Amino acid sequence: MRTALTIAGSDSSGGAGIQADIKTMQALGVFATSAVTAVTVQNTCKVFAIQEMRPEIVRDQILCLFEDMQIHAVKIGMVAGTALIEAVAGALQQVSRPPVVLDPVMISKSGYPLLKEDACRSLIQRLLPLADIVTPNLPEAAALLGSPVQNLEQMKDAARAIADLGPAAVVIKGGHLEAGRAADVFYDGRAFSILESVRFDTPNTHGTGCTFAAAIAAGLAKGQPMAQAVAEAKTYITGAIEHSLSIGKGHGPTNHFWQLYRRAGIEF
Repeated sequence: MRTALTIAGSDSSGGAGIQADIKTMQALGVFATSAVTAVTVQNTCKVFAIQEMRPEIVRDQILCLFEDMQIHAVKIGMVAGTALIEAVAGALQQVSRPPVVLDPVMISKSGYPLLKEDACRSLIQRLLPLADIVTPNLPEAAALLGSPVQNLEQMKDAARAIADLGPAAVVIKGGHLEAGRAADVFYDGRAFSILESVRFDTPNTHGTGCTFAAAIAAGLAKGQPMAQAVAEAKTYITGAIEHSLSIGKGHGPTNHFWQLYRRAGIEF
C-alpha cells in the first residue's frame, strides 16, 4: 500500500489539520502517517489557543518514519514559527524526498493567526524551494507576495510569481472569490489550467484547504502525474463540500468519506 506523511497541527474538532489529512489520505486509498507540529484548542466556532511542539520532536517524528518505511508523498500544513519551519526543512533535506505538497496555513477561518508574522519569510525561503506544489488561497497568496490577489488575472500572476520562488507548481484556490463558480488556477511552471466547480451555499467548509492539499498528496503518493492529482483532488473536495456535515455551532466539516459512504449505501 502506498504511504504518505502529513506534517501539520492537530485540530481538536476533527475537521482540519492532521485529522482531516489522515481521513482524506485513507479515504483515497493511501496509508497516512503523521508528524504533529502543534496542538490546537478549537471547535467549529473558533481557535482558542495553540501549543507548539518542540522543534526537535517534530524533526524526529519525520526522520524516524523515513528510517522505517517508504514515504511516497509529504503534505506540509501548519508550521507556526521559524523554529518549526527550520526543523521541517532540515529533516526533509536529510531524506530521499518524495513529492512535497505545501499548504501555507496562515490564518484560521475564525481569524486566529496560525503563522507568526516573522515566520512568513522563513516559510518562503526554506519550504517553498522544497515543495513540488504549493496551494495558497487568496489571502495566503497575497501574504506570500505582499500584494492583493482578488480576481482571476491576479491569480494567474500570483501563481507565476510564487512559482518563481521555488516550487515546481502552484494552485491558487479561488474559494474567496465573491461570485460565480468556484475557480482555482493551476500553474505547472509552463501553462495555466482553470479548475472550476459548482459553488455550494454552505457554512460547512472547515478544513477545505487541508483536505484539498492532502488529496493532492494522496494522488502523488499513488504515482499520479501532477495535473491528474490536482484535478482529482478538486473533484474530491467539491464532493466533500457538497455532502458536508452540519456538526457543531460554527463552520462544520467537509465529509471526507462521502465517496465511501455513498458506495456503501450509508446515509449522511
